[in-house]
Amino acid sequence: MKEKIEKVIIASDVNQRDGIGIEVYHNDELVVEIFRDDTEKSRAVSIFKESVSLEFLEECIQKFKKEIPWDFIDV
Repeated sequence: MKEKIEKVIIASDVNQRDGIGIEVYHNDELVVEIFRDDTEKSRAVSIFKESVSLEFLEECIQKFKKEIPWDFIDV
């Protein structure tokens, strides 16, 4: 069965890390998080499912690029 982005939450984090990202859900389960860390000047993908299709991951990345500014914020 092909995964489908069903819900995207844009969330910032300032406690353990400082930045902003998206959480992507399928079947009410968190599947992928993509986070821009302004302190570390990095972007990271976390996958919470054993495997996801490359097409789904590419969709998630495109959604991240559309919703989250690419430039880091100086902290």
